[in-house]
Amino acid sequence: MQTLIIPLIPELPKLLNASAADASWAITATLLAGAVITPIGGRLGDMFGKRRILLLSLAALVAGSVLCAVGESLGIVVVGRAMQGLAMGAIPLGISIMRDLLPPKQVGTAVATMSATMGVGGAVGLPLAAFIAQNFNWHMLFWASAALGVLCAVLVSVALPESAVRTPAKFDGVGAAGLAVGLVALLLPITKGSAWGWDSPLTIGLFALSVITLLAWGAYELRVKSPLVDLRVSARPRVLFTNLASIMIGFAMYGMSLIFPQLLMAPAATGYGLNQSMLHAGLALAPGGLVMMALSPVSARLSARKGPKVTLISGALVIAAGYVVALLLNNQVWQLVVSSMVISAGVGLAFAAMPALIMGAVPITETAAANGLNSLMRAIGTSTSAAVMSVVLASMTMQLGPVALPTIGAFRVTFTIAIAAAVLSAVLAALIPVRGTQAGAAPAGTTAGAQEAARV
Repeated sequence: MQTLIIPLIPELPKLLNASAADASWAITATLLAGAVITPIGGRLGDMFGKRRILLLSLAALVAGSVLCAVGESLGIVVVGRAMQGLAMGAIPLGISIMRDLLPPKQVGTAVATMSATMGVGGAVGLPLAAFIAQNFNWHMLFWASAALGVLCAVLVSVALPESAVRTPAKFDGVGAAGLAVGLVALLLPITKGSAWGWDSPLTIGLFALSVITLLAWGAYELRVKSPLVDLRVSARPRVLFTNLASIMIGFAMYGMSLIFPQLLMAPAATGYGLNQSMLHAGLALAPGGLVMMALSPVSARLSARKGPKVTLISGALVIAAGYVVALLLNNQVWQLVVSSMVISAGVGLAFAAMPALIMGAVPITETAAANGLNSLMRAIGTSTSAAVMSVVLASMTMQLGPVALPTIGAFRVTFTIAIAAAVLSAVLAALIPVRGTQAGAAPAGTTAGAQEAARV
């Protein structure tokens, strides 16, 4: 869902009969819906059944895909893309189901593998979406996603039992509404600030609204009996520093998705561009996703031997090393392929470690909500990365005929920023306590630590 529409970006204004600024809402809507639903869906899963909420998420994905497939106007496509975004909570829900259902010895590898699918989906989805967009009507992209959503829903219905772990409580509707308003007010100016102007009244007003709303939301959540997000648990050092590291991992990871395709597709006349088509650029980045999947058993074994904290630190440093490679070597396609594979290897290690750290520090009845919040932290990181990198690339340009393109210096600055983000993530991960701080929680220094908490 994240890469599905990327091949259409240059054509979206014409396809939807809209301006470029308005057409970009087809991307922003998915981001906002995914960010809002992830923690809310996790809490609903803890309360009413993770499998049930997972099926509802897939139903929203299918309905949104069909809406986009039959739609011709901007409004319909934006609504459909928002509905597709409602499925973004599937990964944390799935990871939480694994904690509930699998034997302890299998959880580490299973979580690592599912975490890797986020990279695989993006890496494989980009060239596949480019191929469909170049050879068929653009609506076929959405018919294909609808078919995949139906297939996933059928498999979940047939093969996946419902977890018996529940949190009987009243749903915190006020907390959900407050979080939704606060997140939208935060993420909307982050994604649209460069178009609106960072000093515009709308941008500043939304940032101010987000601060006021989230502060009020936090005060309310601390007082309500059954909060949407247990902030006392989230403030525990193990959870807090994992979530802060997750923001920086998301920031560093998204740099690759944004920067590398532009380098690969830039015209050779720029002096640095590699003149690749969207399909070829997608194929060049696809091996990174396969590396993530291949390394999932390695990350599970590393966590089992050294603990997920070491795995997270290692992943962050590997990401930094990958960007160093890109900073030094970026004038051949194979060089960017190698650096993207190194970065993806680090992302795979980090993504596998974060759920293990979270699950080892929270009660089993809050697993889905805690994983959803952690996924939200990564989403905030990717959104912020998109804004920062876009500003850098837009502010350091060269003129090529009538078109302004980023300079090679701009790309080097973005690589340096990504290196700094990855290193900061490693520092934050180093501050994570080795053992969980909750009463009754198992030592989460091993992959099975989360399962020990479940048995307690």
